[in-house]
Amino acid sequence: MVRVDERDDIGTGVVVITLDRPDRRNAVDHETLLALLAAQRAHRDARVIVLTGAPPAFCAGADLQGVREDVFSADLRRVLHGFTELPCPVVASIDGPALGAGAQLVAVADLRMSTPGSVIGIPAAKLGLVVEQWTIDRIAREFGASVARGMFVGAEMYRGERLHTMGAVHRLGHLDDALEWAGELARLAPLSLAGHKVALEAIAAGRTDDAAATAARERAWASDDAAEGRQAFLEKRSPEFRGR
Repeated sequence: MVRVDERDDIGTGVVVITLDRPDRRNAVDHETLLALLAAQRAHRDARVIVLTGAPPAFCAGADLQGVREDVFSADLRRVLHGFTELPCPVVASIDGPALGAGAQLVAVADLRMSTPGSVIGIPAAKLGLVVEQWTIDRIAREFGASVARGMFVGAEMYRGERLHTMGAVHRLGHLDDALEWAGELARLAPLSLAGHKVALEAIAAGRTDDAAATAARERAWASDDAAEGRQAFLEKRSPEFRGR
């Protein structure tokens, strides 16, 4: 089950997506993947998405019960790529274990906030499995090559506090802190954030001269928001960005 809440009380366009299977420690089953895909489609215009899990976990992994493994894997890939393709920032708020598929969801978030004691890892070597190349590449880029080797070759679990000191987690805190951060992000220029996200994803894919990134940059520079940002700076006031 997935719970989706629009939180305009925090900031315009803030959407909270909560993995809500606490009896299964929020392990993602096929129904959950389909619900995540639906949430991505429904909230492409969000200013910020916060992805979290209902206590006691962020996500304890994959639950393949009742579905073929190839179908599950294909839809998990769609979910992971879907978060990277959203134009808005995705903030992972991690409180409790984020293992296997949970760590994959953490890795596709743009920004990560974790409680100090939360545990993140990929226990594939304890199950006799090999993770697909795309996920290994993603975790190596987002968490660092040393952490990736620890997770995949050493089956090591990392606490949020340790990952924060290594730069893989951006801030330490709880969901309330992540929501406050989301409110701050929602006041930034949406086209700027979207353009930077496209450019970063292009670099991750090895495309240093990407047409989509160029188009996003040109759109932002020619936007009303860019004019508003300059005018607000001259008038010494906070800008009001509208995403156009």
